[in-house]
Amino acid sequence: MENLALKRHAARAVAPDLAFWAGRRVLLTGHTGFKGSWLLVLLDTLGAKVTGLALAPDTVPSMFDCVGGAALCDHHLADIGDAAAVEAIVTRAEPEIVLHLAAQPLVRASYADPLGTYRTNVMGTAHVLDACRKTASVRTIVSVTTDKCYANDGRSEGYREDAPLGGHDPYSNSKACAELVSACWRDSFLAEHGVGLATARAGNVIGGGDWSADRLVPDAIRAFSAGRALEIRNPDAVRPWQHVLEPLTGYLLLAEALATDPARFGRGWNFGPAPADMASVRDVIDLLAGHWGVTQPWAKQPGEHPHEAAMLTLDSSAAAEALNWCPRLSLDRALKLTADWYRADDKRATTYSQAEDFLAMVPA
Repeated sequence: MENLALKRHAARAVAPDLAFWAGRRVLLTGHTGFKGSWLLVLLDTLGAKVTGLALAPDTVPSMFDCVGGAALCDHHLADIGDAAAVEAIVTRAEPEIVLHLAAQPLVRASYADPLGTYRTNVMGTAHVLDACRKTASVRTIVSVTTDKCYANDGRSEGYREDAPLGGHDPYSNSKACAELVSACWRDSFLAEHGVGLATARAGNVIGGGDWSADRLVPDAIRAFSAGRALEIRNPDAVRPWQHVLEPLTGYLLLAEALATDPARFGRGWNFGPAPADMASVRDVIDLLAGHWGVTQPWAKQPGEHPHEAAMLTLDSSAAAEALNWCPRLSLDRALKLTADWYRADDKRATTYSQAEDFLAMVPA
């Protein structure tokens, strides 16, 4: 069903509406991160007036610094675990739309600091939503969680939005909790005032500008650049890989729909790749190695490792049907764009070029 829905709607997929976003006041949490920095570039391209709220970038180099992110928004460094700081920034910004991406996003880091992960991903989400509840200007909220919020039962077919929530590791479980927190604030406080709140669940995003530790593509780029093979833990694990621009445009389309009909669109939404791009770790590394020119790209890492699901795929047919969103880039094309980005001399110009080319792939 999912494959048919994506094919049927690919021809009429739409791009974010320039007229909707131009001059729109937007609060973006997590704007200094990998996905947040790409979204900041998209919002700048669309002419939005953005207030950013996040911690300082946690890698050197960082995507945020590469694109000159501080100049693209009203830039605030704050911890979403600090309720008073969050409320002060939201109150001052008076946003119409809130895109909540700030999170502790790494599975292995969540094993090292489970309480910190819950503090950020659960209580931090509650702090953002409660600040929105107290700010009359807020009309639309997209709270970003993850594909890993589902209770993984090993199924081969894609998880639909009505599948049970769960999560084995602290990261995944905390994101399932964030889904419940979002639903509670929507049902208890926001819906009665006509404020639209939806959650967005994307796959494993890839693209230029990610330097995080313990992520497949950044680890591969570091290994290839050093002339060594990448050690991988689970070469046969299957994930829903997608270029970062795919789900980000989905978040923007979801925000537009929520602004029009908060009751209809106020729920969870999947934004995953086409079924053909649900690939194993070894397949991703082999494709990336081909674009990098590496002949012996990986080796199996010895030893015991924390639990990770063997199979995870998403069904995004609902977004195709209701939002006219669908993935535009094949996995191979996404990996080529990623390799091109890391090899580019002018990474800011490359980011804007890739973003603008992507937006031009679908009719306005």
